[in-house]
Amino acid sequence: MIGYFYIFGTIAFTVYGQLMLKWRIAQYDAVPLQLTEKLLFLAKLFLDPFLMSGLASAFIASLFWILAMTKFEISYAYPFMSLAFVLVFLFSVFVFEESVNAYKIIGLTLIVLGIVITSRA
Repeated sequence: MIGYFYIFGTIAFTVYGQLMLKWRIAQYDAVPLQLTEKLLFLAKLFLDPFLMSGLASAFIASLFWILAMTKFEISYAYPFMSLAFVLVFLFSVFVFEESVNAYKIIGLTLIVLGIVITSRA
């Protein structure tokens, strides 16, 4: 059972990181063209505590994944990572009001079917 906790932790921290990066990057203007301005832009990003929490979240997700690999074969555990796609999509629609279309719904349905099929093997 602890192995599933590790997988869930990987997914949760991955999703949090992606959403946090999207939210914070949207607060900034486009990346400047000139090198010096680009470097200042990147410095601003690295001083943003919310953005840094998103990057730290990716690191923590990696630690959870390492732990998950001690409990499962990768061919069994990795398909569960596809749940991150589904959760990021759902949050992006409801939090960021991103678009939904038939292709996205079909794609997510196929991902979920793939998870169900591979988790039974």
